[in-house]
Amino acid sequence: MKKFNLLIFIFYIFNVNIFSQNFIVNNYSPGEGLTFTNDNGAKFTMRGYIQPYFDLKVYSDTIGDDFWTRKISKPQFRVRMRRVRVRMFGNTANEKIHFRLQTELTGSPEVEGSIGTMLMDAFVSYKATKYFKITFGQRAPQTDHRSMFMLSNTLQFTERSRLASFAVIREFGLFLEHRIKVAPQKYIRPYLIVSSGDGFMSLARNYGGLKYGGRIDFVPFGLFTRMGQFRQADIVRENSPKLVFGGYYSYNDGISSRRGRIGGDIVFLNSDQEESLPDYQKYGVDFLFKYKGFSMLGEYLNTKANIPSDIAYYIRNNGTLSTTVTEGEFNYPLNKMMLGSAYNIQMGYIFKNLFSIDARYTHFKPDEYSFLNNGTFYSRPNYYTLGFTQYLDNNYSLKIQGSITYVDLAEGANSNVATGDPSAPWYQTQSSGHEMIYRLITTFSF
Repeated sequence: MKKFNLLIFIFYIFNVNIFSQNFIVNNYSPGEGLTFTNDNGAKFTMRGYIQPYFDLKVYSDTIGDDFWTRKISKPQFRVRMRRVRVRMFGNTANEKIHFRLQTELTGSPEVEGSIGTMLMDAFVSYKATKYFKITFGQRAPQTDHRSMFMLSNTLQFTERSRLASFAVIREFGLFLEHRIKVAPQKYIRPYLIVSSGDGFMSLARNYGGLKYGGRIDFVPFGLFTRMGQFRQADIVRENSPKLVFGGYYSYNDGISSRRGRIGGDIVFLNSDQEESLPDYQKYGVDFLFKYKGFSMLGEYLNTKANIPSDIAYYIRNNGTLSTTVTEGEFNYPLNKMMLGSAYNIQMGYIFKNLFSIDARYTHFKPDEYSFLNNGTFYSRPNYYTLGFTQYLDNNYSLKIQGSITYVDLAEGANSNVATGDPSAPWYQTQSSGHEMIYRLITTFSF
């Protein structure tokens, strides 16, 4: 809470300094927000977007020898406001100090299986040089896979890939980033991060030690147009091939959740009832390529955990102690964590009329002991998605997207469909089958 109050104080002082001067409002363009500037170069922008959303899901059961003869469950559907984001950002007159504050007004989580939060970004940056920046606060870390630090309103599909199951999404800490020109049209972008390791919950109590990580990206064919390195589809139709590829690594010294996203969610104790937390490592490689409307994104990651040998208890959600942990055995704590490897490959093409066709394949390979084997939420090794998007403007401000996803169910996967009839085959745990997910989302940016 003290960290949150400190950030609010910084934003208050910053805005008092800005609005104590004479500002003018720039011309408005959809998706670009309202920008206020003054004569000495200080700037403040307010921008946002809303995303109404619909999805429908059906499951097959194990009856029948092939896809076409399997019985299909009663469809499940939901309608909701997927995101309502408001972002404020700006800089001082000399452009040395920058800030961003972004809120999620629905409180919905960024990805399935996470908690909702209203505070997304809250940070202040100092530009020590033109291309070297130091940031303090809460933001998306570059030690997640590449698509996770791309804005949600610029996604190529209706939802992020299932690789987001490994993502931290937001972290509170110190972030260093640089851009180095090593030759004509060739750049290196290094990033270093030291964070609390508790994700969204770092504004509350901290558990364990710190998290350390870094990324290095290579841009061999020149910079992308209009920040295209941080957008998925090639809506600007790059005139020459553009490529960025890189790798990342992070080490969380004492993790208290499945992947470091929600601090305090899973806490282990030793026989003296003192915290004894696993260490968690994540590493991966990824790339993004764009050329004349075509785009391709590839991502691979792997996670590992080091389990203390003295774990004896697990704190349940209600605060009581579980004694199902056997001291010296690692299977129980390993089954609580996101452990294994996965990759995602997607590509698409935007026609000149701003209509796009996109395809994606995501694959999971869980460790023998991992939460990825959980029958209700995971045990789904393969995801195949076909997507369609009609952009109504060339800056992501207005678009309509639809997608169809086919999901393989591994042995033990649970359809989790509450039909009210326990005798129905699709009500029970399945040993084979599939699920189909149909999604529709619209984006209105202002």
